[in-house]
Amino acid sequence: MRKDRGGTVMSEEPASNANPSRRPTFGAFLRSEPTLFPQDQDNEYHAVAAAANGNRRFSNASATPSPARYYFASPSAGYSTSSPSPYLMSPLNQLSPYAKSPWIMPSPLLGGFPGNNGLVGSLIRKEGHVYSLAATGDLLYTGSDSKNIRVWKNFREFSGFKSNSGLVKAIVVAGDRVFTGHQDGKIRVWKKPSKDNRLLDNLSVAPHKRIGSLPTLKDYIKSSVNPKNYVQVRRHSKVLRIKHFDAVSCLSLNQEAGILYSGSWDKTMKVWRLSDSKCLESVDAHDDAINSIASGFDGLVFTGSADGTVKVWRMELHGKGTRHFLIRLLLDQESAVTSLAVSEASGVVYSGSSDGVVNFWTRQKHLSHGGALRGHKLAVLCMAAAGNLVLSGSADKSISVWRRDPVTGAHSWLSVLTGHGGPIKCLAVEQDPTTPGSDNNDEGEENDGRWIVYSGSLDKSVRIWTVSEQMPEMRPYPSPRRSPE
Repeated sequence: MRKDRGGTVMSEEPASNANPSRRPTFGAFLRSEPTLFPQDQDNEYHAVAAAANGNRRFSNASATPSPARYYFASPSAGYSTSSPSPYLMSPLNQLSPYAKSPWIMPSPLLGGFPGNNGLVGSLIRKEGHVYSLAATGDLLYTGSDSKNIRVWKNFREFSGFKSNSGLVKAIVVAGDRVFTGHQDGKIRVWKKPSKDNRLLDNLSVAPHKRIGSLPTLKDYIKSSVNPKNYVQVRRHSKVLRIKHFDAVSCLSLNQEAGILYSGSWDKTMKVWRLSDSKCLESVDAHDDAINSIASGFDGLVFTGSADGTVKVWRMELHGKGTRHFLIRLLLDQESAVTSLAVSEASGVVYSGSSDGVVNFWTRQKHLSHGGALRGHKLAVLCMAAAGNLVLSGSADKSISVWRRDPVTGAHSWLSVLTGHGGPIKCLAVEQDPTTPGSDNNDEGEENDGRWIVYSGSLDKSVRIWTVSEQMPEMRPYPSPRRSPE
């Protein structure tokens, strides 16, 4: 079943190659330099927000103790508004008892603050645009174009380490190891310091130690002996198939299978075994740059590309390695696919595109197209799913929050989070430790769906928000117009 170009394709068989001429029209979003996203003067979200808040800055430099070079923004510095605009009458502006979260505990930096349901604060270190982040437990990792990976805890810079591999485009944490994907095509592997190395004040730790790269030197040398292991990338240039030769744009972890997936602008997906860091497989997945990869339910992995397609791959064991087979083409459109998110609990796959639209498919209906969500005026650059919520960050500097009804599957538009001064490049979500039913809550109550959201932006800041599945919707979102059967 197929629509004309720009529509949606649902197919059981792989479709023909997409038009290779698409990528130049999306080059700006691939590189995402701040100058490529001029402020849209007609953007209602930001015009109303600026008027309501008087263009106030949310960074409190005067509260920053020397010699720290980062700023923390208190939620009391802004975001409360009496504006009647539905974009700012967010149900997030309500009080909620967030007292135990490691990110919301009273900090010496602020002297304590009330737990607002909405913006909690900001981490700003004027050294580079934030392109990637990963949240794990009480630690937050951020990567930027300064080549630094910063580690934060309780609103403080907890630790940090630097790579010489260029811009940090992706971060994944697996146990005591941290994997980072870089602009120069390298994947670095770092080891967390042990608890014995923590300082007595519990404010910092010994630096993370780089323990290798992917592929490993051993595999690189072993593969280089056989000419069949090389692929032609340019007229007079060949590279090893197990190595990315362009930017590593995305990483995804399949913890159960012990596998790390990497996607690259070289159009390939590579499969790495965590136990020995061996490259099990290199897949020529797309006709243009891979922008997002997501390991999902039922052993499936999803890839989204600048060629406008979303593909579904199934993994099968093949001797001591793996084989991935293309089983579905979920989407084929003119606009580049920029981001993916998978809700394993709900069985829903989401994709964001350069046209600002979020499409989704449901496992319950054999990955049939469920509809489209429209909450942005510019490209969707990142997505995250948690519980019944899905969030999309955009070049329009806003984050849209949606809730999926677990019974009907309908989506409600809950809120638009604004405050960033640049395109939002990365999102991460963790369950609020104070949520009843969470691992860190001993009350044994039923989970009511409260989450902590981290957003990284080209404005060089990371903002921290709280959201809840129980918040009232901003407005009912109409049922999407489905593709013809």
